[in-house]
Amino acid sequence: MKIEKPKRVSRTYEQKINGTFKEIMPLYCPVRELDWVESWNPQIVYSNSGLVEKDCVFITPNGNDDVVWIVTDYDIEKGHVEMFYHVPNILVTKLEIQLTQLTETQTEAVLIYSKTSLSKEGDKVLADFTRENYEIMMDSWEKAMNHYLKTGEMMTGLPNF
Repeated sequence: MKIEKPKRVSRTYEQKINGTFKEIMPLYCPVRELDWVESWNPQIVYSNSGLVEKDCVFITPNGNDDVVWIVTDYDIEKGHVEMFYHVPNILVTKLEIQLTQLTETQTEAVLIYSKTSLSKEGDKVLADFTRENYEIMMDSWEKAMNHYLKTGEMMTGLPNF
């Protein structure tokens, strides 16, 4: 058995989303993201309800590999989402989202991505996971979600996230 200290990078970002828990939470879903995320392309979703739920599993493409996502917590009342994804032999990522209602129409979303390398290729992913790149991704996400909540339409032309 080999035991190593993990090579891990975590990034946190706070978004201001114009909506309530009940409007925002359903959008953190592999199916519903097709409505508001231009680059989103899930291949298959394993779900009893057909939408996001605890223990939902879904698969997205990543070059030659399939990325397997597992939703480990999805609680609308608490405004909490937790999911992990695994890129074989490269990395494991934990995504945690915590909502806090600020006003009747505005919510703070704190998003934490923690990436753990599993190989030299994973080390390269961690090196590219800079604060600047993360902020660009999270800013695009915030703009896309707010645009969708306001207009019901997908915002196009943003950096991929």
